[in-house]
Amino acid sequence: MVEEIEKIRLSCPGSEEIKRPKPEYVRCPKCGAEVEIWSDETEAECEECGTIVRKTRENLCINWCEYAEKCVGSEKLKTLRGD
Repeated sequence: MVEEIEKIRLSCPGSEEIKRPKPEYVRCPKCGAEVEIWSDETEAECEECGTIVRKTRENLCINWCEYAEKCVGSEKLKTLRGD
């Protein structure tokens, strides 16, 4: 079982953005400024107006994969799901 989970962790393309975060950019709904949110974060503060900008996580594999907790860890999973 451990080998199976490690194989999944190494090959899962959906977990790459969580294991190796990269910046993503979204528009602030209040002022329209570009806001940087890292791929392993759920929200960031707009530097222009202070609005908290959130991105949705509905399509992430962590929402449906049976190995999500083992893949990214329980604390990161709670943070990403907003628990």
